[in-house]
Amino acid sequence: MAEKLVTGEVRLSYVTVHEPRSITEDGPKKYSVSGLIPKKDKAAIARFEKAVKKVIAENQHILKGTKGLKTPLRDGDEDKDGEEYEGMMFFTANSISKPILVDEDRQEIMEEREIYSGCYGRVSMNLYAFNTGGNKGVACGLNSVQKLRDGESLGGSYTADQIDEDFGDLDDDEDDLL
Repeated sequence: MAEKLVTGEVRLSYVTVHEPRSITEDGPKKYSVSGLIPKKDKAAIARFEKAVKKVIAENQHILKGTKGLKTPLRDGDEDKDGEEYEGMMFFTANSISKPILVDEDRQEIMEEREIYSGCYGRVSMNLYAFNTGGNKGVACGLNSVQKLRDGESLGGSYTADQIDEDFGDLDDDEDDLL
C-alpha cells in the first residue's frame, strides 16, 4: 500500500521533469527531482519520517522485516558533496510518467525554464515499498511539482532572473561593453 505525501517548501535539485533520463546507458528513462529540506525544519522531517514508517508497517508482507531497509530521506552532510546539501536532508522522487508541473496558483507550467535546479517548490509523491533484486525499502514515486518561487540556480542553469543583469539599461553599461 502506498502513502501519498505532499511536501512543504523544498529546494529543488537534480531536476529532470521535462524529458526523462536514464542513470545508466541501458537503464529505464525516468523523470525525477530531489528535494532539499533544512535539518532545522523538524516538523517537515518528522512528517516525512512518519509517512515512511506507515508504509513500512503496512507492507511487512513485501519487506519481510526492517533490517537493511533503504529509506528515501537521507542526510545531505553524509551522502552528498556540494555546499547546497550541507545542513539538509534530501529525497529523490521519480516516475516513468511525466509529472504535472504547476505554478503557485496551480496553473500548468509550459515553459521548461520555469522549473530548474535551485528554485523552490512543493513535491507530491507516493511513498511505496519495494523488494527487488536483493534491495528492499521505501521509495518515492513522483506525481507533480508546484513551483513556489525562484532561487539561485544550481548546476549552471540559466534563469530568467539573470536577463536584467545581462541586458539591463544599456545607457548605464555602455562603458562595460566590449
